[in-house]
Amino acid sequence: MGDRAKGLVTGDWSRIHRDRRFRPWTPLLAFCSAVYGIGVRLRLGMYATGILRGKCLPGFVLSIGNLTAGGTGKTPAVVMFARWAVSQGLRVAVLSRGYGSQAHEDVFEASDGHGVSADVHRAGDEPSLIAKTVPGSPVIISRSRHRAGMYAYEKFGSDVFILDDGFQHLQLERNLNLVLMDATDPFGNGHLLPWGPLREPLNQLRRADAFILTRFNRGNNAGGRVPVIRRTVGEDPLHDVPPAEKTLAFLKARFPSKPVFCADHSPDEVVFPATGEAHDAGFLKSRRIVAFGGIAHPDYFKEQLAELGADVIEFRGFRDHCAFAVKDLEDMIHAKESCGADYLLTTEKDWMRIAAFAPPYGDLGYLRIRFSLLPDPDGLFRMILNDLKK
Repeated sequence: MGDRAKGLVTGDWSRIHRDRRFRPWTPLLAFCSAVYGIGVRLRLGMYATGILRGKCLPGFVLSIGNLTAGGTGKTPAVVMFARWAVSQGLRVAVLSRGYGSQAHEDVFEASDGHGVSADVHRAGDEPSLIAKTVPGSPVIISRSRHRAGMYAYEKFGSDVFILDDGFQHLQLERNLNLVLMDATDPFGNGHLLPWGPLREPLNQLRRADAFILTRFNRGNNAGGRVPVIRRTVGEDPLHDVPPAEKTLAFLKARFPSKPVFCADHSPDEVVFPATGEAHDAGFLKSRRIVAFGGIAHPDYFKEQLAELGADVIEFRGFRDHCAFAVKDLEDMIHAKESCGADYLLTTEKDWMRIAAFAPPYGDLGYLRIRFSLLPDPDGLFRMILNDLKK
């Protein structure tokens, strides 16, 4: 069974969404995509014509979202923006739908700004990670981000709201709409879900106020994929241009009035919770590593480890937001010991899901990622501050 077929069976949709060849299951996916597209366009049309209207919050709403189903690195971006808002003395709250949350309340408090208020199973891995890494900002979960925002306003006095994964949440008005996209492969095969990764048609990018190209440095390597852009701006003029530059050229040509910022996800440090040790990411150079990741694009994690000079002996990818079991972790520890590897590593988001049952195993750690704007963040932050003043 090929990798794409395995993806269809196991739920590894990231492989399918990058696949551009005709497969036996393509007609079924294309039909489902067409049906999904009809529903999406009807919904967008109702908001465009005013049949449906978004609600307003008593404050400034900054939406951070994307056009595709995962994989752009929104969580580190939300962490960066929330930390910046706290450092500016703003009364900020992060509003999340809490993907994977088992909370049954209409509005659920993942953090009061002074620590995590709930375990990861109730809050979900991404809200828990934000709550852990952004002291000073409440994190509120609700399917209705308006109710979450009103909760934060009434209980904490919040008047700056960061909408996590908010581009499609048209039920809430926003003051600034930031759209993230992976510079290496921004639109996959260019199709709507489930055939491709697009949640909405490409023309909906016009709703954005600004774009942020993530993994920009990685996208300047030759391995990226940008077929949608190639067809749009022409093959010949950009034949030898790195994928990230092609993405940049596409956005400037298609949306010339909208600013485009570049960003990267850089390895920050390696943390070993059982011992409390933390090392610079360079610590991994020449270390023998067994690693695993349950994120949208687990191969990115493997590549990051290799770029740090680690000798990745064995790597296992799991589906995004995978609910790890004790046996999964036991299997990975056994694999590490059988290979004679130095360490067993995962991502920080995956650590949030295994921390509750992880044994006090000193060789088990996670790689923390830092989201940073390139070459300098001041331009985007100035834009946010100007809009706040308005």
